[in-house]
Amino acid sequence: METKRTAVLMNLCTIAGLIGMGFFIFYGVQNRIFVSRDALELFLHNCGVWAPALFVLIQIVQVVIPILPGAIGCLGGVLIFGPVWGFVYNYIGISIGSILAFLLSKQYGRPFVRNIIGEKNYDKYIGWLSKGNGFDKAFAVAIFLPVAPDDLLCYIAGLTKMTLKKFTAIILLGKPGSILLYSLGLTGIMEVLKMMF
Repeated sequence: METKRTAVLMNLCTIAGLIGMGFFIFYGVQNRIFVSRDALELFLHNCGVWAPALFVLIQIVQVVIPILPGAIGCLGGVLIFGPVWGFVYNYIGISIGSILAFLLSKQYGRPFVRNIIGEKNYDKYIGWLSKGNGFDKAFAVAIFLPVAPDDLLCYIAGLTKMTLKKFTAIILLGKPGSILLYSLGLTGIMEVLKMMF
């Protein structure tokens, strides 16, 4: 009886979290905070001391809802909070979002993943599951690379027998390198563009 009650409570919390995230995404899309560094910076500036927590939330959302461009968040974090704190906030948000995507995939399975990442992406990456035990290694390498579709692969990983412990270890050890490379690369490109224009 207690297990059933816990499962119901977890499902209600998941639904409430998804509804809350839905409202936040709607607000973010309406105010362009997911696609404009300036809009993101203004939004965070208006949040005062809550800015870091809201930025982490934005990073979580853009992993769980993989249609949002992750580049804006990584670049925004570094430009708004500086290289050290921007990296830290990016790392926390992206790691939590990755773990949530994995857990959602584990909980709701293939139909959910297909709906979240889209039929085209699902068909493109579901073949990774045929790698068997090789999937774990390929996944770990992909997580380290800044150009891999990490968000999508987190959902695919949730369809495997990979444990939460192993997944979390891969994320926590692999993400710092990719976030650092991605953030610094984008920052460098922005600096070059500023000098050119």
